[in-house]
Amino acid sequence: MGIDKQSDIAANLQIGPTTLGMVRIYLEADGVELPLDFDPEEAEEIAEELRSAAEAARRIADSAAGKSGKPKK
Repeated sequence: MGIDKQSDIAANLQIGPTTLGMVRIYLEADGVELPLDFDPEEAEEIAEELRSAAEAARRIADSAAGKSGKPKK
């Protein structure tokens, strides 16, 4: 499955610090639990990638709304 394909899979996501000074991204879906630990610097890089992706997605959505004649939000 690619990053640009939709899915019907639902998952829970939790993010928080661990007692060892790491940042944990915890995913749970269909009985699978996936704890992902990152040092704070890696977590900040991930946060920046999320912000960049959100900005790009917003530009795409705004462009699509402009082409379809729908008012922008």
